[in-house]
Amino acid sequence: MVIRTLSKKEHLPPDPERVYTREKYGSIRVPGEVESAEFEMILDAAVEAGLDTRILEEWYCRDENAVPPTYYLKPKAQMLKNYQNSMESSSAAKSKNDKAWRGISEEIKKIFRTSVLQLQEKGTMKSAQAKKFLCSPLEDELDFALGKQTPAFLKKCVCYIRKIANFDRHAKVPEMARYMDIITDIDGRVMRNQEAYERLLKVRDEFIPTIVAASNLRVYSSITHCDMKLGYSQEVESHYVEGLCKQFYEDMVDIIQATVQQNFDAETDPMYDELLQHLSLCKTFSSIYEYKSETLDLVQEYLYPVKGSRMSPLVVFGGPCAGKTLLLAEVAKQAYSWLQKEMGPETDPVVIVRFIGTTDFSTDLRNLLQSICEQIAINYRCLIHFLPQKIQEMRELLVNLLGESSFNRPLVIVLDALEQLSDAEEARKLWWLPVHLPRTVRIVVSTLPNKHGILQRLRGLIHDEFRYVELTQRDRKACSQTLKQQLLGVKRKVTSGQQIYVNEALAKCTLPMFVNLIYREVVHWRSHKDVDDTSLSSTVHDSIERLFFSVQDKLGSRFVHRALGYVTMSRSGLTEMELEDILSLDNSVLGDIMISSNLKNPLRIPYDLIARLREELDGYLIERQVRNVTLMVWANRHLQLIAQKLYLSNEEDVHQMHSLLAEYFLGAWAGGRKKIFHCDNNHFAHFSHHKNTSQHHHHHHPSQHGHDKSGTDKYSYDRQTPEQPWVFQCNLLEPDIFFVNHRKMTELVYHLSRSGRTDDLMYGVIMNFSWLYTMIKIGHFDKALADIDLAYSSSQEKELKFLATTLRSIKVKVTRNPASLSAELQQRLLPVVTSLPKLRHLLLECDKDGPKYCSIVPLHSSMDVTYSPERLPLCTSYMQIVEVLPTLAQNIVIVALEDGSVSTWDVESRQLLRQIDTARSVVLGIRLTTDEKYLVVATTKNTLLIYDNHKSCLLSEVEVKCSKHNPITGGVAFINGFTLSSQHALAWLEASKEVNVIDLVYGWPLYQFHCWYEVTCVQCSPDGMYAFCGQYLNTTSIFHLGSGDKLATMTSEFSGGFVKSILVLDTINQMVMIDNEGSLSVWSTKEVTNPRLMEDYDCRGDDSEVVGIELSEDQRSILICKARSIEVLDTKVWKMVEKFKAKRTERFVAAVLSKNGQSIVASMENTSSIFVWRRDSGQCMASLIEISGAIVKLIKSVHHNMLLSVASSGVLSVWDIDIITAMSNIDKTGKRIQSLQLSGREDFVFTMDGSESIHKWNFSTGFIEMVFKHEGLVENCVLTTSGDLMVTSDDKCSQYIWQTATGDNIFRINGQKITQLLITHNDQFVVSLCEQNASRVWRLGTGHKVCNILVTLQHALITTANTFLVGTTKNKLLAVSLWSGSVSKKFICDDGITIVNFKLIPDCPDYVVFITSTETVFIWSVADESVCRRVQMPANFLKNLEDFQISPNGKLGIVSKGDDNINVLDLHSGKLRLVHAAGIIWRQKLSRDGRYLVYICFRNCEEDDDAGVVSSLIVMRLADGKSIGTCSLYKTPTFLCLSQRALNIIVGFEDGSIGTYTVVDRVDAALKIKIATSNSRQIVNNAAQKVRPKCSTHAFKTIADCIWRESTEVFSRDSPINLSDSGEAETTTPTKKSELLQ
Repeated sequence: MVIRTLSKKEHLPPDPERVYTREKYGSIRVPGEVESAEFEMILDAAVEAGLDTRILEEWYCRDENAVPPTYYLKPKAQMLKNYQNSMESSSAAKSKNDKAWRGISEEIKKIFRTSVLQLQEKGTMKSAQAKKFLCSPLEDELDFALGKQTPAFLKKCVCYIRKIANFDRHAKVPEMARYMDIITDIDGRVMRNQEAYERLLKVRDEFIPTIVAASNLRVYSSITHCDMKLGYSQEVESHYVEGLCKQFYEDMVDIIQATVQQNFDAETDPMYDELLQHLSLCKTFSSIYEYKSETLDLVQEYLYPVKGSRMSPLVVFGGPCAGKTLLLAEVAKQAYSWLQKEMGPETDPVVIVRFIGTTDFSTDLRNLLQSICEQIAINYRCLIHFLPQKIQEMRELLVNLLGESSFNRPLVIVLDALEQLSDAEEARKLWWLPVHLPRTVRIVVSTLPNKHGILQRLRGLIHDEFRYVELTQRDRKACSQTLKQQLLGVKRKVTSGQQIYVNEALAKCTLPMFVNLIYREVVHWRSHKDVDDTSLSSTVHDSIERLFFSVQDKLGSRFVHRALGYVTMSRSGLTEMELEDILSLDNSVLGDIMISSNLKNPLRIPYDLIARLREELDGYLIERQVRNVTLMVWANRHLQLIAQKLYLSNEEDVHQMHSLLAEYFLGAWAGGRKKIFHCDNNHFAHFSHHKNTSQHHHHHHPSQHGHDKSGTDKYSYDRQTPEQPWVFQCNLLEPDIFFVNHRKMTELVYHLSRSGRTDDLMYGVIMNFSWLYTMIKIGHFDKALADIDLAYSSSQEKELKFLATTLRSIKVKVTRNPASLSAELQQRLLPVVTSLPKLRHLLLECDKDGPKYCSIVPLHSSMDVTYSPERLPLCTSYMQIVEVLPTLAQNIVIVALEDGSVSTWDVESRQLLRQIDTARSVVLGIRLTTDEKYLVVATTKNTLLIYDNHKSCLLSEVEVKCSKHNPITGGVAFINGFTLSSQHALAWLEASKEVNVIDLVYGWPLYQFHCWYEVTCVQCSPDGMYAFCGQYLNTTSIFHLGSGDKLATMTSEFSGGFVKSILVLDTINQMVMIDNEGSLSVWSTKEVTNPRLMEDYDCRGDDSEVVGIELSEDQRSILICKARSIEVLDTKVWKMVEKFKAKRTERFVAAVLSKNGQSIVASMENTSSIFVWRRDSGQCMASLIEISGAIVKLIKSVHHNMLLSVASSGVLSVWDIDIITAMSNIDKTGKRIQSLQLSGREDFVFTMDGSESIHKWNFSTGFIEMVFKHEGLVENCVLTTSGDLMVTSDDKCSQYIWQTATGDNIFRINGQKITQLLITHNDQFVVSLCEQNASRVWRLGTGHKVCNILVTLQHALITTANTFLVGTTKNKLLAVSLWSGSVSKKFICDDGITIVNFKLIPDCPDYVVFITSTETVFIWSVADESVCRRVQMPANFLKNLEDFQISPNGKLGIVSKGDDNINVLDLHSGKLRLVHAAGIIWRQKLSRDGRYLVYICFRNCEEDDDAGVVSSLIVMRLADGKSIGTCSLYKTPTFLCLSQRALNIIVGFEDGSIGTYTVVDRVDAALKIKIATSNSRQIVNNAAQKVRPKCSTHAFKTIADCIWRESTEVFSRDSPINLSDSGEAETTTPTKKSELLQ
């Protein structure tokens, strides 16, 4: 009670009546039972003292069934009027009853107290005997809590003792009665009750110190001083309670943390946890083993050592409830002591016990054998080098380990319930059970006699009959005697009259469980109870039901229904606390037990209900340890089944309960979130539905908006349920040290699935990064995949399927390094998020939680989507396939084969769902109506078979006849084609001018449409009113489907061919006729009786046939696929907007448009690939190989954006066009990225790929926005600081200045080949270095020369002060003045020594660091031309120098040599530190602040193949050498760039794409804001799809503005005078000379 009050201090003002914080001993208890001799003695003493004893005689009743007989207090419900009604009625009736009982109880206490004290004085009653009548509940409870506890238990207890000073003087204050025992003397003076005070002191100062001395109990003692005027006031009380709360909180945290440390083994070792679970069950089961039988003696005899070489297992069998499990638990418990007793105290037996079916591990044979092998190995100190993969080898390992036992250390294995094994690995055939055992090994197994044929198999393996022990029903007399002993054990018996009915019941059944249930019933019988033949049940089943009903009568039907229902439906049981929390969320339970006046925050059920429930079902609802948590579970399967039948039979209730359990484990009502309460049980479904629909993204925040909030707040209460994170973190700075919330892991997915909360399952679990990371971290990768597959099977969301495929592809990587999960997922999901928008949620989760473990966050991923379709082999050759139809269901297709079979397949599971046999008719084609109600099959018998599609039953068969007026010449004609509207089928024969119209509903012919020419195609309008019949000579007739009237006929001017296809554009009232050559004529059908020609589009001249036509979803585009070309027409302007031609030898098979119409997906003849083209650029973005063979047919499903392909081998593949389209979302230049520049604002990236173009990319979106075309191949490119101007040079001796915002080439210089371009840091001047001619410094604003540089420099750099140009030439390091062009400073190496590499120090502008070929590092001052420091490196160190970086302050140098080491050189001390990299380093970059090193390394060859990983991008923190982020690269990198401002990484790839990443170090909290504010996340934040900007191409100036001669320059007349609009001064900023390095 104390704990409960204190823990809720924040929400509830202290109620001193509920907290033991007062100096009050309390009054004595009203005895519930008194032995008859004592009662009569007390009664006599009361009469002698002149007290009225009528009230005792009225309220106490004699019970002869007690041993010895007792008097018991009658129930209040029996004695007080209207007591039963007051439970449901008003609070007024309740308070009236309470008042009445208080008066009665005070009178009873007074009689007992007076009488006992008198008897004690006389010496008639001893003080020990009298104590039980005179002590208060406080003393009783303390004695119960601390009196007989183990020291280990007492370590977890805390005692708070508080003394109140000067209490006595305030006794007269009326409120003091709440805090101290007071009495009123004869004169009416109020004073302290000294007797009660002495008793209190005895408890406080004697009993508790004794406990403390024995067990180191944690005790706090304090003194409270009263207020001088008010005494012990409310203010004093509040001050004390507040201090107590703080101390209590700290103590609880200490105790919890100490316990957590002890429990870490079970957290990290699954085998240890499995062992604990079985041992805890063994302890529980053996504690309720009451009915000792001779069977136990037989098993004990079997365990003893015997002479002889071999033994075989002992089999215990018997029916349900025969007591097999309890017997084996007792055997496991006693085996150790039995064997020690028999073989001597030095014997150390090993006992292994498994209750099969009670844990997931034990049900699976492989896990069962593995855990037994590991336990034997640990006990016998054997080393298992590796666990076998094959199950047969695991069995051999077990047999070998059995041989480790000895007479000193015998081995006993107990396996209960073999029938509970799953049938995987043929476990139930028992091939794995060792039959011939070593002399020192015993195996005891149990099974049901008639389940899975297990006993029969055992008899085939073990032939010795003495090895079988059957648990049969026992003798009635023996059971009666056992029952008698059990009753006497608790000082009870039954009368002889009652015994008759007990014997009758035992005559019907003597199973141990039945006897126990009878005991549970008769132990409560009073001697005066009327008993008849209905008082006891005759079967176990009825007895259990009777037990449950009796509990319902005592505790309330609704409470028991829900409480036991929740325990039964939970996956692995519930803890006491969980059950209390869950019932507090259940409004129907609260409505049943709460009185309206008691509604207050927090709203919870009283704990004592749970305690009473457990007490009533003690031995049936048992405890079990799972992962350090004590769960309540049913003792056996029989109890579970009956509870299920009684409490989980109503589907609506079960659905609600699963939903509430799901909410609890989601933590939906934690953290003070209030839940609405009213007693109407239907509100639950409504509220749950409201929650589900209103916010699937934020499932844990109940939505209450606007005026609803004030309304619901009034009836909403905090239920104080706990938060449910996936992991509990001990230390926030160590995210990898955590405890998994196994309760949530076990229960949540199960209840979400059962309650159909697919959104919560998807967003609360599957798309939750923490769940995914935790599952992988604790080694449950396959379980996570199984949960995703389960969620997919129930929701059919393609995002889940893609996620599962993605996870399978990165399994090796993330199981080896779980920290990289977020980066791996982001890389793969970012390209497809526009096509699969529900993945946005997971990407946001990765952004939020991923940086805790991995500091690399991909901003834009250019990774090619890896994708393989679902495949279904239909037949051996495509020639046998007549038709394939997609359906409304995503993975279901209907296939017609030429043998006459029409099959419905589930492609994903490869299951045949339905099949129609068309009576061996050859099928010509099949069609489905739009609602998929009817399936129509055309046969060579010229009949249409109309089927009910869902039932696959034939409704009618209709013959398609030709007209008598137009008989077909030249023999038999088959059906040439047919089509369907919603109600009609329209079919026509070969060379026929008639179309037969058939009513689908009644299956009879209606009429024939008579056309002018032979019919070639028919199309119905979407509304089903009109039919458009295409004919030869490019003619089309329109008919009314309802009446059969011909409304109009129109003919195209290209009347040579025939109508190949008709498209109805119902949104704009147009109809398009397309002929066999691809020519179009567009007709307005506004007036359907008078169509008007709008447009003719001539496509003749191309000799290829039309193979396919498609109208886009938005009816804006028409795709015409011919054998040699693909054309796309815009329906708005009726013009061809794109045309793709096949190569000379190639022919198109089919082509379709993507959903957004921006891509074309096509297949070629004799190729086994599907190609994806971008319409805007014409680029082939992806080529997907179909491994089944050449693609002969493509069919597009309009419902789900799926593409069906048929391969020549007869295999059907289903492709997701959304995912295929996502591949074309990635921009590529098509050539390897050779170098890239990042604009100063870091919003654009400019790339060079060795072509004539420079591409400008948007850093945020990853799209190419501009292409800058040059006359020759681009060789150099530099940007101004702002990125507004770009200077480039090509191999045609030209230099260009570009305005990057508009794409204009504003200036061009011809005349010299440039080797290197540089721009000064103030953006005023450009340095153009040449090899042959003089290099120049020229003004960017005007193009005028500043000076010539006559020396040839390599790898030049401009100092930060814009003073010098520093570069190398052979063995010299030169500093050239940017104003005069002359060499101002130089460093010359000795002969034969060259300068290998040099760098400027950013923070010290006048200093240069360089390395020479003698492995020496120099720091050189440019200003003073002096060497400041020299560091000698080890010999041969620079043999393979790859890269050299310098920190901004010049203190550290980073050197890589093309191996897997990073060399960190301290330039001050000269010390060299080696840091091992993850692979061979290809490129490295040091961050601007010198804190991080970013590098790309190639994998070590010995690593497992990692699903196409080419290299890895790694970020290392230099301070501790720790790798803080890893991201796999799946393409060959060609350039690495690190931004100078934000820590952004850009990687260029071989295919011409770029990837962008940012670094978010978790130590750097401020950097976390970067992701949230990054524009790159617009794709995630925006609900709409990302709109690709139109890429613009800008050409170079053809005429040069300036031509450079040898030493002069010639400007053209129209050259612009000033290029710079920046308004900056043309003079440089004066520079301050840097001080020498410290």
